[in-house]
Amino acid sequence: MSKIWDEREKSLEEEYFRRKEQELIEQIRAKRAEAERQASAIQCPKCEGTLDELTFDDVRIDRCNKCNGVWLDAGEMERLISNQENHGWLSRLWRGLAGE
Repeated sequence: MSKIWDEREKSLEEEYFRRKEQELIEQIRAKRAEAERQASAIQCPKCEGTLDELTFDDVRIDRCNKCNGVWLDAGEMERLISNQENHGWLSRLWRGLAGE
């Protein structure tokens, strides 16, 4: 009878440590995912905020989560202007800056 109880105790102990290991693995995965997310975040050129991608008029733009500054990648201004079909204020501003 004692042998059965010893096996039962050993089984319970193994189950306990297996659960603890799983919890630790999940914590490590969560920390790694957070670190990767922070490493891949683009820093705002103006302040210490991070840039979040937004879609505006089918163009992906970056906006700072602290100063709310909007940053455009190469070609995004032209795409925004072409989406406005030369009727919007952005198009007029761009043409004015380009001297057209």
